[in-house]
Amino acid sequence: MPPKGKIFTGQGDFAATGDTLLKNLVDTCALKPDHHILDVGCGIGRLARPLTRFLNEDGTYEGFDVVEDGIKWCRKNYHAYPNFNFSFIPLKNDLYNLNTKQAADTFQFPYPDQFFDLVVLTSVFTHMQMEEVRNYFLEIGRVLKPGSHCFATFFIINKETETYLEKSRNPFFPYRFNHYFLHNPKVKDANIAYRYEIINKMTTEAKLSVDQFYPGWWAGKSEDACMNFQDVLVLKKLT
Repeated sequence: MPPKGKIFTGQGDFAATGDTLLKNLVDTCALKPDHHILDVGCGIGRLARPLTRFLNEDGTYEGFDVVEDGIKWCRKNYHAYPNFNFSFIPLKNDLYNLNTKQAADTFQFPYPDQFFDLVVLTSVFTHMQMEEVRNYFLEIGRVLKPGSHCFATFFIINKETETYLEKSRNPFFPYRFNHYFLHNPKVKDANIAYRYEIINKMTTEAKLSVDQFYPGWWAGKSEDACMNFQDVLVLKKLT
């Protein structure tokens, strides 16, 4: 467990949130103990912690993040697990990292083709601009085994969520553009919502299909009826 106040812990119960995420992955992606998992935006080990009790000696975990503090903490505290690896990737982001020029829209994941059984991204695409999202989808499609899954969270704009924003007195995404909405145009990476049509187009280009869609409670739905605050898409790599 990371110390309270350490970066990436966020709101809510750190352990319970990680445990719930693991359950969701098992239920929606048929995750198994011998699978190879890539955790994009792994933070300070929210998913890695419960996976130490789930993966067996044949399973592997790779996590990378753009903020070094969390990676350093995980390397120090997970050294007893040789099948867990954490990488710091210094990519530029308006919210998390302005100390590099390396861009996410041209970044190639440092992993071989068709290696992973599951790729996980929680609250990652919600902080990335469109060309960066497109590149990540292409890379996810490259490193996933055919028939395997990607579990990712988004803010999705469809007819229902757009109507909710229109009726809201203080909409979370007040700034509209062609394919996306922004929370704050001065810090574009703070929170970004994408129209479903553009997400579907980009996933298709990456040979991924939308297998499951679970709306989040950010757009007025009951929390008890939702899997996550953000919208969840489970993508499947086409064979």
